Parts: sequence; C-alpha cells; structure tokens
Amino acid sequence: MDDATKELLKHLPKIDEILHALEDENLLAEYPREIVLHACRDVVDRFRKNILRGPQAGVQPSSLFEAATGDVKERLASLARYRLRRVVNATGIILHTNLGRAPLCPEALQHIVDVSAGYSNLEFDLEKGERGMRYDHVREVLCALTGAEDALIVNNNAAAVLLVLNTLSEGREAIVSRGELIEIGGAFRIPEVMEKSGAVLREIGTTNRTHLSDYEKAVNENTALILKVHTSNFKTVGFTEEIALPLLVEIGNRHGIPVMNDLGSGCLIDLDHFGFEREPTVQDALKTGVDVVTFSGDKLLGGPQAGIILGKHALLQQVKRNPLNRALRIDKMTLAALEATIKAYFNRERAQTDIRNLRALTESPEAVKARAEKLLALLQGLPLKGWRFALKEGKALAGGGALPTQEIPTFVIAVTSDRLSAGRMEKRLRDLPVPIVARIIEDELLLDLKTIDESEFVFVEEGFAGLTLS
Repeated sequence: MDDATKELLKHLPKIDEILHALEDENLLAEYPREIVLHACRDVVDRFRKNILRGPQAGVQPSSLFEAATGDVKERLASLARYRLRRVVNATGIILHTNLGRAPLCPEALQHIVDVSAGYSNLEFDLEKGERGMRYDHVREVLCALTGAEDALIVNNNAAAVLLVLNTLSEGREAIVSRGELIEIGGAFRIPEVMEKSGAVLREIGTTNRTHLSDYEKAVNENTALILKVHTSNFKTVGFTEEIALPLLVEIGNRHGIPVMNDLGSGCLIDLDHFGFEREPTVQDALKTGVDVVTFSGDKLLGGPQAGIILGKHALLQQVKRNPLNRALRIDKMTLAALEATIKAYFNRERAQTDIRNLRALTESPEAVKARAEKLLALLQGLPLKGWRFALKEGKALAGGGALPTQEIPTFVIAVTSDRLSAGRMEKRLRDLPVPIVARIIEDELLLDLKTIDESEFVFVEEGFAGLTLS
C-alpha cells in the first residue's frame, strides 16, 4: 500500500463525524436513525473500497469529509423517493410488460380508492350477514359476459395454470402439443410450470405439426387432462398443423378427460373488426364446450394483474378447494380494479374508450396523427436552438405476449439535437421526475403517440423544456 493510499484511508470520515454534521443541518429529525446509520456506513464503505482499488486521481484527503457527507445526503434523499413511479410510455408498445402493461381505466382507479380507503365487504355477504367468498364479487358478471358456468381469480395467469394443473392432473399425465410448450416472460416455461404443479408432461407431435392421431394415441389410463396453449407471443408459419379446440373437446368427451385451454392473453371483443389477425376470444373458447379456460387480466382485457379461470362448475369447485388457492389469491385492490374493468365491457363502445389499451389498439391512424400534431406544435414552440422535431409514420406493437406478428400503424415524433446524441437524450429523459421511456432508431429518438395520451403532454413538454435548458 503506497503512502497516498494510506493518507486517504487515514482521512476517511468517521461515522460519528458525519452524524454530527447531519444533526447540525437537522437531517436526523427527518429520517429514522437506523436509516441514517445505514446510509453513512454504506457511503464510507464505498469510499474505502474505491481507495483500496488504486490511485484516486484528483482526490484530496481534505475533501473526503465533505464528499462523503454530500453522498450521504443524496443517499437519504434517494431512499425517501418512491422507487415505483409513473412513467410516460413513448415506446409504441401498448402492453409493455416492463412498464406495467395495461393502464387502468378511471372507474377501476376510483373503485380501488373507494374500497381501500376504509373497510369493505371483501369476504362478507351483506345480504346474508355471514362470511362470503371474495370471488363472488366478479364471478356472476364474468359468467354473464362469457357464458362460463363458474369463475375463479388468482394473482396471475401462470398461477392460474399452475393451480388448475395441480388440481386436475397432479401425479398423472397432461397431454400437450410440443409446438405449444411456450416460454412466457421472465424465462418461465410451460414445462417448468407443469413440473411444479405435479402434472406429468406428455409431449406429442413435433414443433411445427401435431395431428389428431397424436392426441388419440397418447390417451391412456393415466391421462388426466388435455391442455391446449394459445401461442399468443409467437406464431409458427409454413409447413404447420395444429388441432382446433373443438376437436380436442370431442376427444375429451369421448374418453371422459377434461380439456383445458390456456389463452394467455384473453380478449373479450373481436379485434378482427379493426384489421387485426384473428385472436380467439374467451367466448369463442367457451362455446366449444371446453372444461377450463385461463387467461390474464392485465393484457388484452385491460385490467390489473390477475389470472382468470373460467369453466365447468364441478371442476372449478375442485380448483377452489385446492389449498394452493389461498396462496395464490388476489387482494381487495386487485379485485376492485378487476370488477370495474369487467363491468366496462357491458358496453363495447365504452370499453374501447375507457380501457386505454383497447383504445390504443382500435383507434384510427388519423386520431393518432392528430394527437401527434398537437404534441409536435408544443415541442416546436419551446425556446431552444439546435433541436429538431419531425412527424413521421411508424409501426407500433401490441406487446404483452399478444398479437405477436401484428404491426400497428402509428405516428412518431423524431427528435434530434446538435447538443445531445440520441443515446444521451434517451438517458436524460429517463432521469426526469416523470421519466419518459422512448426508443431509438437510426440515431433518432422517437416518441410514439400510440402510447402517449394527451393528458401526458404536460410531462413531455416540461421534460423537454428542462432537458434543452440543462
């Protein structure tokens, strides 16, 4: 260890010295003492490690105390700020998993506040004056909208699949086409979910072709379930064959084996009316006579994260009695948001207006262009030099494991600057009080109006005003 390193280590500030300085500025009154101590120890330890790594150019022993105290203040301020924050999604990916997927409709937000501000009848039957079931708040309306006999809600669709498989096929075989053994977000795979459920995977067919005879040959005395998985996050094209759900239901009925359809991203309206490739609706699936259908609440449905299980009453009663159900159940806030979202579907036009992801999917390119022109005028009106904003056509995506091959016409504002590269702009936008998450193509920063609501223009305008003046 050289003399310069020894000198820097000698002048490392003591924890008590930093605490005394913070106390003089009345900061100890703002934060719990254990939080302040944690921040002090963390900063001093980081300084020590940096010194021991090697020469510290320009670092003077006399400056260590002031630098460490300043870092502690910044660390405390950082700890006090919310980590989970609102952001502006300017990526053009409507159901952006990393950005929280579907924004909730106003009715859902209000219902969360109303239910959570005080007590609620979460598991209390107001009519009978006795304990009730939390699922009953959405069961009837879900059944009425979809034609299902019964309904159950858990915390996400992976949980829904896990719970049904564990209930109906633990220790026994579940038949699945090899081409449907998909991987969903976060590297979770259907075979792994099945393994954890206790079901025995029986793969049939090949990646691109599975025949009806493959299902027939696979049925044996140990078969508990036939599972069909909708490949909602990819599409296989070319020399392919898969068996339609009605045919699988026929096989199941003939052999007395329940059939389950995991839709992944469940949809309650026909999107093909708006120029999209055919996406099976929940109602379509249930009309086939399938025994169980599972799908997400926060994808095409447009609600909170939830796993929705619909199907035959007798089978769902078994699922509800599974002890795993309690571990996977939803809370009152999720239930409130889901109830309000589902009731928006009483009127399809209302749903397309109030549920933001549906509005984004179904609005016309002309409406997007009009919104883009308004934002463009605001940005071009900022007092700045060397910045250029241009309106261009683009392609948005549904995201969230839905409509994987569908490019959606959109309009973007392309931003360039003489002062900042696109990469630096993108980083600076993410550092704003209300971060703006954009994308970069060919050294242009793009703001996609497919995912920017007019109510968010104020964040974009203020963000760029601060960005250009800094």
